[in-house]
Amino acid sequence: MRVLDLDMDFFLSAPCPLAKYGERPDESCAEVYSDEEVVRFLEEQCGLSKDHPVRGAIFDTHDKALDFWKTCLSEGSLTAPFEVVHVDTHSDLAFGPPGPDYVMNVVLSRSTAIREKIEFYRDAVELDEANYLLFALSFRWISRLTYVRNPKSYQDVPAQLLNEEGNIHLRSFVSRLFEGKNGLEPVIPFEVYDDYRKFQGNGFDFVTMAQSPRYAPRSADRIMQILRQYLIEMPA
Repeated sequence: MRVLDLDMDFFLSAPCPLAKYGERPDESCAEVYSDEEVVRFLEEQCGLSKDHPVRGAIFDTHDKALDFWKTCLSEGSLTAPFEVVHVDTHSDLAFGPPGPDYVMNVVLSRSTAIREKIEFYRDAVELDEANYLLFALSFRWISRLTYVRNPKSYQDVPAQLLNEEGNIHLRSFVSRLFEGKNGLEPVIPFEVYDDYRKFQGNGFDFVTMAQSPRYAPRSADRIMQILRQYLIEMPA
């Protein structure tokens, strides 16, 4: 199964500085893509059609994609592992502080049967919108990951997550200690598109979008309404 995972801040001319909690970036930080540019990307790059809407959800912060995917998995409408196309200005693979160490040394030590305790990580203040995708990988939910970057975004994929071929392989000293219990961590095929115009996708089973209000000015909110024309919207 295939999931298109969008972040609203992708549709900006440049990344905006992170705003304080409860605030939005200034409108002067970047230009928002026009309606025509957004529609062109959704239809030409992602293969979406208003005539054939896809199940999906829109939420405020991107870490809530984990909750949505977990609900779909428990209901049986989504099966793991599934492919994710992540369209964003950020990789959400824990590039910034505190980095990937918590997932690599704590989550990977846990049995696969209990890794998916999302609220445990939130209560520990370890899970957020900048690392949720790394958690999904550690849960072994994802079979293939494609990252379509905003053209002006920074290279932010942590090198320690990649093997010699450039694919994702979550490995640490701690994870190796628990291989007898958990088995080998899978290698996840990984591809990055620096130029979104070279990406071509279709056949998505689910579409999700995060508003990410601290990363996008208020004028970008209209993009959520554009996306809704392509969705059979589900509870987020």
